[in-house]
Amino acid sequence: MPKGRPASKTHSEGGEAFTKLVLETFRLNGRFIVEGDRLTKGIGLSSARWQVLGTLRESDTPLTVAQIARNMGLQRQSVQRTVDIMCREGLLRMAVNPRHRRAKLVVMTSKGETVARRATRLQIAWANEVSAGIEPEEIEAARSTLHKLRQRLTE
Repeated sequence: MPKGRPASKTHSEGGEAFTKLVLETFRLNGRFIVEGDRLTKGIGLSSARWQVLGTLRESDTPLTVAQIARNMGLQRQSVQRTVDIMCREGLLRMAVNPRHRRAKLVVMTSKGETVARRATRLQIAWANEVSAGIEPEEIEAARSTLHKLRQRLTE
């Protein structure tokens, strides 16, 4: 049997295509983390910190650590560690949550806002460069498919 092939062929066509997409997504996620770290290193961010800032900027209301973790698809404990470090560095602060006594809200400080704006400028230039030569419709179709799959997995 060729190396790298499953022992038995039990996938449907859709199941096999999905499995290949999952593997490619894992590889792509790894590249996103490497590139995100490279892109934001000069402004004191890592991909994990950038994800927290981006999630907060994208939200209309302040979020708890658990809400940030759910939004990012990560474990609450890892997001808590990142938030704690960012609070010590003055990028974030914790605020009283009127809806829950113990689950504080994570709020960006003015320093955090400044860093987030700088990261956004870097991301725009990077996104324009990486997407050059790929039709926007192709990118949107990929995003839409990934979104549908994520919805199925969270149901």
